Amino acid sequence: MGNKTVLITGCSSGIGAATAARLVTKGWDVWASARRPEDLDGLQAAGCRTVALDVTDEASMVAAVDRVLAGAGRVDALVNNAGYSQSGAVESLSIDDVRRQFETNVFGLLRLTQLVLPTMRHQHSGRIVNIGSMGGRLTFPGGGAYHASKYAVEALSDALRFEVAGFGVQVVLIEPGLITTAFEQTARAGMAGYLGGSGPYAEFNAKVQAATAEAYDGPLARFGGPPEDVAKVIEKALTKARPKPRYTVTVSAPAAIAARRVLGDRGWDLAMRAQFPRPE
Repeated sequence: MGNKTVLITGCSSGIGAATAARLVTKGWDVWASARRPEDLDGLQAAGCRTVALDVTDEASMVAAVDRVLAGAGRVDALVNNAGYSQSGAVESLSIDDVRRQFETNVFGLLRLTQLVLPTMRHQHSGRIVNIGSMGGRLTFPGGGAYHASKYAVEALSDALRFEVAGFGVQVVLIEPGLITTAFEQTARAGMAGYLGGSGPYAEFNAKVQAATAEAYDGPLARFGGPPEDVAKVIEKALTKARPKPRYTVTVSAPAAIAARRVLGDRGWDLAMRAQFPRPE
């Protein structure tokens, strides 16, 4: 593969860390990023170059891309991985929390893409890999904000794939299912402010948190996989001459997407009622 340069967001743990660790062993010039550079010491020791990058801060994004260009002279690939899940009934959510969800999962992804595309167009080559989710193809109750952000990533990826192909840039969307990472801990923490009390969504939000914990810690976890599984697919998306527009990861993703398609709207709602209490 030579020394192609890749910038990866959200490398402090999980999918981002696993991807950086994998690609650096394959000869990539890996620029691993996170809000706190000290979280990247292990990747730096493994041979990655590290850079501070907060995808909710314009100046941070511009500085990170400038640093990669100054150090490598080019950007061959961008892996938009940074993201988290905000859960809770839609009416109960703080609008500021929803804005933060979109700033991280959508607007940061879009802005970084805009920042690297001029270089990729000039090179007439490049690859952008967006980490979406099976949650961009279906919706679980209590996950409206998160799912909305991942649906947005689906739309942006589809539009970009067409718009930049003529410049030699390829866009690939990765749709993981259940991945056993610290993602679940962040999701639980994001719900902390919506638990307790006696409001109309109190029981529902508590059940959503319990269902999230069960998915990662209970029997459902066997349908998931480690972040290294996603890293392998990302490598494929970066190296295949003609990558697929979409790749699902873990058996839970294609199974859930197929179930949503077969059941239709009413059938899916009935299936969800078997798992979640309906607020009323």
